[in-house]
Amino acid sequence: MAVSGIVLIGYLLAHMYGNLKVFAGQAAFDEYAHHLRTIGEPVLPHTGLLWVIRVVLLVAVVAHAYAAFKLWKRNHHGRGGAKRYHAPRAARGVQRSYSSFTLRWGGIIIALFVVFHLLNFTWQVITPGGASASPYERVVNGFSVWWLVVAYTIAMLAVGFHLRHGTWSALTTLGANTSTVARHRLNLIAYVVAGVVTVGFLLPPFSILFGLVR
Repeated sequence: MAVSGIVLIGYLLAHMYGNLKVFAGQAAFDEYAHHLRTIGEPVLPHTGLLWVIRVVLLVAVVAHAYAAFKLWKRNHHGRGGAKRYHAPRAARGVQRSYSSFTLRWGGIIIALFVVFHLLNFTWQVITPGGASASPYERVVNGFSVWWLVVAYTIAMLAVGFHLRHGTWSALTTLGANTSTVARHRLNLIAYVVAGVVTVGFLLPPFSILFGLVR
């Protein structure tokens, strides 16, 4: 689960970098999008690297979801499949419940959003702001619609919560959680990663919505 999570975090950072290209203008953004489709030519066919990335991401997502299900199943069986006690939960129990809630429902929200995101920006099946051959215009058209920005914000907040816990868990699994000081550092790293990714993804849509990017 840690390895698949790291792959997905790496993709998020790369995707965020690409999205921020919108601030460089239409020519730079469209050129970047075109460049992604031609990397590896002539060794790879047109869009070949993109398909390699998509396959790797699909494998990572499936592995991540499977590992999450196995972990949930193990924890569920470990508790006997039901709540044994009705006494108020301790702070650690509350934290575990909070983490489980955000990871489970956050994961569902993210999965639904990814499908919508592909239908909207990649395949242009759903185009609230209008379709376009220009990637830049697709982004600007889409984020000029207020409810799409709201939906995007909800999804990115879900990503942030998921990422904070996921980063901490991945680093812990890899053996970085060795002391109280290390634990505090891991928490800081997790919050920074989650904050940077969330803010980085939300900058373009809000800048477009408020007319800072046209």
